Amino acid sequence: MKKKLLEIHDLHVSVGDANIGEKEILHGVDLEIDHDETHVLMGPNGTGKSTLGYAITGNPAYDVTQGEIIFNGENITDMPVNERARKGIFLSFQNPLEVPGVTLSSFIRSALEQKTGSRIRLWDFKKKLAETMKLLNMDESYAERDLNVGFSGGEKKKAEILQMLMLEPQLAILDETDSGLDVDAVRTVSNGVKIFRERVHGSLLIITHSTRILEALTVDETHVMENGVIVRSGGAELVEEINSNGFAGV
Repeated sequence: MKKKLLEIHDLHVSVGDANIGEKEILHGVDLEIDHDETHVLMGPNGTGKSTLGYAITGNPAYDVTQGEIIFNGENITDMPVNERARKGIFLSFQNPLEVPGVTLSSFIRSALEQKTGSRIRLWDFKKKLAETMKLLNMDESYAERDLNVGFSGGEKKKAEILQMLMLEPQLAILDETDSGLDVDAVRTVSNGVKIFRERVHGSLLIITHSTRILEALTVDETHVMENGVIVRSGGAELVEEINSNGFAGV
């Protein structure tokens, strides 16, 4: 029997607080995502949605105190972040960092070589990069600019989606990727996510308050998080219910 792509069981996660020491953010999260699925995670601010994304990807600032994370049948709970990335887990940050001295192109090529464990021919890489940037309406000059330095909010988010399309992860976690974007930028990012699903068939966990990024996608499951636990799960209809009634009605 084929294993689920991601299985999270009774996950408790704490983070250091300068005033009170360790503070538990997640209080026993259970979640399963299968291969080739799109899941949406919604909920009020400060309920632990981003913490779940960071825990899945292995951010060392977030301490798993109980429970386990299983990816493709393998327990990755204590695995370092680079190993998880190599196995096919990707996180698009809510606020992408600027990295002076490292071009967008070299960053993606290095990440690809880390993932595959082999050198990539420069010509082949540049050809695929140019084709992918065109899909996202990105000027090719951005490839040789320092990563996210001087990029607008929309350009940073496009750069994140570009990385996802180039790296072709098995699981992509998009943390508020549509926040702060104008209508055109959301449409472009949403189209990039749709291309990822159609071409790569990787699974998605989309953390969002808005449904604009979902308009071009088929949602398999929707989850609502409150106070560090998932309080309800359902299909795409749950997104519409939240749009109509807000989280108070869930």
